[in-house]
Amino acid sequence: MKIPQGAKRVFQGVIFDVYQWPQKMFDGSLATFEAFKRADSSAVITVVGDKILIQKQEQPDSKKSYVSLPGGRNDENEDPLDGAKRELLEETGYVSEDWELLYTREPFYKAEWTMYYYVARKCQYQQEPKLDGGEKITNTLISLEEFIMLSENPDFYEPDFTNFLLRLRLDPKKLEEFKNLLFK
Repeated sequence: MKIPQGAKRVFQGVIFDVYQWPQKMFDGSLATFEAFKRADSSAVITVVGDKILIQKQEQPDSKKSYVSLPGGRNDENEDPLDGAKRELLEETGYVSEDWELLYTREPFYKAEWTMYYYVARKCQYQQEPKLDGGEKITNTLISLEEFIMLSENPDFYEPDFTNFLLRLRLDPKKLEEFKNLLFK
């Protein structure tokens, strides 16, 4: 969703801003509509040899740990690919010269926020991760089969990507295409 030009910001937060605007209804009346805006995010399917890197994370505002892809919020005016590269290095210590955008998604209807899902192939370990003060992350390499089965894991923190994984399980041709994309 694109917040209309002229919408008024009624709340400015650290992560979220809320906007309101008058919206003409089908019957000619006006109603107040609102949406939130936040920085775009990038997530990375990290390919290391014949394995894929996933994370177990703890965050101070979360009651339990969860499984995720490396990634996070892009900095202000940061290109999504640059954000993905920065997050990958900070959270895992890995770098890659072989990147491809898998897809984008706007997770919420009433939000101006885009998630970018990238594939980073031939990743090489470069340095120790440099985590934020509010992050506890354990990185683990798993097989493609284990990765696809994350769609069954209730602790997997990527609902949009879970749907992607489920569709791969239902379509052997798409699964083979995804495997070729990751390991070409």
